[in-house]
Amino acid sequence: MNTQLFGLITSASFGSGPLRTRSLLSVFEEDAGTLTEYTNQLLQAMQRVYGAQNEMCLATQQLSKQLLAYEKQHFALGKGDEEVISTLHYFSKVVDELNILHSELAKQLADTMVLPIIQFREKDLTEVSTLKDLFGLASNEHDVSMAKYSRLPKRKENEKLKAEVAKEVANARRKQHLSSLQYYCALNALQYRKRVAMMEPMLGYTRGQINFFKKGAEMFSKRMDRFLSSVSDMVQSIQGELDAETEKMRISQQDLIAVNESVYTPDSDVTSPAINRNLIQKAGYLNLRNKTGLVTTTWERLYFFTQGGNLMCQPRGAVAGGLIQDLDNCSVMAVDCEDRRYCFQITTPTGKAFIFPFQWISAINNISRQIYLTDNPEAAAIKLNQTALQAVTPITSFGKKHEVHHPSQNVKNTENDKIIPSESAGIQDSAQLIAPGTPIQFDIVLPATEFLDQNRGGRRANPFGESEDSSKDEVEDSLLQQMFVVRFLGSMAVQSDNTSEVIYEAMRQVLAARAIHNIFRMTESHLMVTSKNLRLIDPQTQVTRTSFELATVTQFAAHQDNRRLIGFVVHLSEAPGEESMSAYVFESNTEGEKICYAISLGKEIIEAQKDPEALAQLMKSVPLTNDGKFMLLNDQAEEDGTIHEEGEESEA
Repeated sequence: MNTQLFGLITSASFGSGPLRTRSLLSVFEEDAGTLTEYTNQLLQAMQRVYGAQNEMCLATQQLSKQLLAYEKQHFALGKGDEEVISTLHYFSKVVDELNILHSELAKQLADTMVLPIIQFREKDLTEVSTLKDLFGLASNEHDVSMAKYSRLPKRKENEKLKAEVAKEVANARRKQHLSSLQYYCALNALQYRKRVAMMEPMLGYTRGQINFFKKGAEMFSKRMDRFLSSVSDMVQSIQGELDAETEKMRISQQDLIAVNESVYTPDSDVTSPAINRNLIQKAGYLNLRNKTGLVTTTWERLYFFTQGGNLMCQPRGAVAGGLIQDLDNCSVMAVDCEDRRYCFQITTPTGKAFIFPFQWISAINNISRQIYLTDNPEAAAIKLNQTALQAVTPITSFGKKHEVHHPSQNVKNTENDKIIPSESAGIQDSAQLIAPGTPIQFDIVLPATEFLDQNRGGRRANPFGESEDSSKDEVEDSLLQQMFVVRFLGSMAVQSDNTSEVIYEAMRQVLAARAIHNIFRMTESHLMVTSKNLRLIDPQTQVTRTSFELATVTQFAAHQDNRRLIGFVVHLSEAPGEESMSAYVFESNTEGEKICYAISLGKEIIEAQKDPEALAQLMKSVPLTNDGKFMLLNDQAEEDGTIHEEGEESEA
């Protein structure tokens, strides 16, 4: 075809075979257009390969940096990573060496693959396109000159004008033939150049890849075999450990699935919940109540745990926990909340916290007794709870009030209220103080005579809970007025009031019985100490719950270890000629010694009132308030602040 085309070009230049020449020209032009389109697509593909190789260089460089950065990461569980760190360091060096080879390959692809195809497009294809445009312009000029020549007049010929037009036609034809010759030659040469242009870039690409693999094989084939073998063994060892651990977890999951569904059911065993009383540590999720306004509150679910004598909290997303409350010498009791179940309250000298569930109570009780400071905390907790088994089964209703003073009759009661004697109750000292099998009362119940007096029809009860005027006058006439915030723990009949040991024994049995029988509720009251009596007042209604004449209080003492425990013994008159003694145990927001001091001062005032000189001497020795009453304790303002704030809940 090319030989024919060149012959046709020569002949066509002198006016022979123009039809055939133009037919072949259209075929060559169509071929050149297809070649241009394909060349552009091929160049895009090669540039993509070159870009990927450049990206490979950058990626391997970034990979090497990240392998070295593993050592600088502060992993919370980084134990045993030394071997991994050394292995990653070696891999980083390998990646750096591979990066050098990738950079060389990228440069070689740019020079031997991308550059030749760009040169072919910019030089050869652009030249053909330019010559095509020049040939079109020359053809248009030739057509214009021929049209001008054909319009010359035949009758009146102007020889001069005819000669000029003929010369113009000759020049246009010569220019057209010259441009067509150059254009046809470029089309003819393009058929050869396209073959070279298609094969030369791929030759450079293949040689670059072969050179890359050869250098890589020479660099790593010998020294990498042993290293890769050791890394493979290490990976297989780790995989074996993972498989063993996975099998253990699978067995644990099967055991968990096989568990009875009642384990997941809330309140599955309300009557006899399984509570471990020997816990000295506890952890789990609890709901903490926070105030969002004057009366509105919200609950936040957080993870709590005990550490030593502290209650810690770890919010979501936090790495470590923070201190919430010091549990030393604290008290814990169950409380009722309108919007949550199973709430309990931790009470400390500084505030209160509301959280749940009940099983935390045993752990916090053990921690508050500072068992964790002993050499063997678990053994101490077990021993303490074994000692608590000496306690008796308590009664909690008003209907059993009369049983307190007749323990021998309780053996024949119903099964739920029967007395369970303690095995160790035969100890001589405790038996002389408190009769074995004595029931414990956890409700504040008024004496029978006082209960009858308050329910006689002689006077109508005030529906607003206001105190009677006589009681107000009685308080105002008293020389001593001291109020304390206390919580009633329990009371029980005693056989002796000669020593304070009876109070300590009552405290021990009351606290042990509360722990054993899961009785965590405590009634909070205001204990008013006057020079005439002890009164327990409801903090909400200001109604007197019960009252004891100060003369009937024969023994009172604070606990030797837990200073906020206070107890006293009261002589009660059951019937004419019959008297009994009962010990009452309370927990106070302040030290029990302060309450004992107030009671002692009240008794001194009673004795001093019999002798005016002794009363005057007593009033000189004790500071008085502005209204002439005895002023007790230097931190009275602090106690008042505690009383005023008792209605407010302070959650930690």
